[in-house]
Amino acid sequence: MNTLPQAIANFVDANNAMDPQRIAAAFNPDAKVFDEGHLRSGREEIAAWASDYVARYQSTMEPTGMVQAGDAHVVRATVRGTFPGSPIALDFHFLLQDGGIQSLEVTA
Repeated sequence: MNTLPQAIANFVDANNAMDPQRIAAAFNPDAKVFDEGHLRSGREEIAAWASDYVARYQSTMEPTGMVQAGDAHVVRATVRGTFPGSPIALDFHFLLQDGGIQSLEVTA
């Protein structure tokens, strides 16, 4: 697998530490996250989303592959946690801008 860009590596590390504030800090101030059918905008909403999924799923992620096209990166990861069907493979669609994550969409 290619080396993850720093902003994505920061997200993975924060996710695996289950630290919602560090997760949110990996994003640009006006970033967006689309996950489980909901859109979150800005670091405050992203921190609330991260806090919720950390509490509900206690999940960790292990990147297994990445495809890059310009500033867009799709990271395939094995996600383990306290949810039915664990572990599962998910795709994390990142758009990077100015050294941070501008958007993230999580898909199965």
